[in-house]
Amino acid sequence: MAAVADVTDATFTDLVLKSSKPVVIDYWADWCAPCKQLSPIIEELARDYGDKVTFLKMDTNTSTQVPTQQGVLGLPTIQVFVGGEVVKSFTGAKPKSVLLRAIEEYL
Repeated sequence: MAAVADVTDATFTDLVLKSSKPVVIDYWADWCAPCKQLSPIIEELARDYGDKVTFLKMDTNTSTQVPTQQGVLGLPTIQVFVGGEVVKSFTGAKPKSVLLRAIEEYL
């Protein structure tokens, strides 16, 4: 059972780009209502797949450099990284089934 850990501008390279496992990042902000709807889905996926996939969340209020570099223009944005590269990206609240298909494609 894995928790969704926080990632920041400072820890992004080590936790995401250098990860040996696929990484799912949830870019969010406390003022974003769809982000709050998506959060329990990400937590559930982390519990189910946390042994195979790293789940991270980035607060875009406190970390602004990485979202800008990654082209995050709307919230929530979910990015799936494999081998340090973005292989999938979603903007807006998505149903669990869409996220699950994206994750299972890279397991």
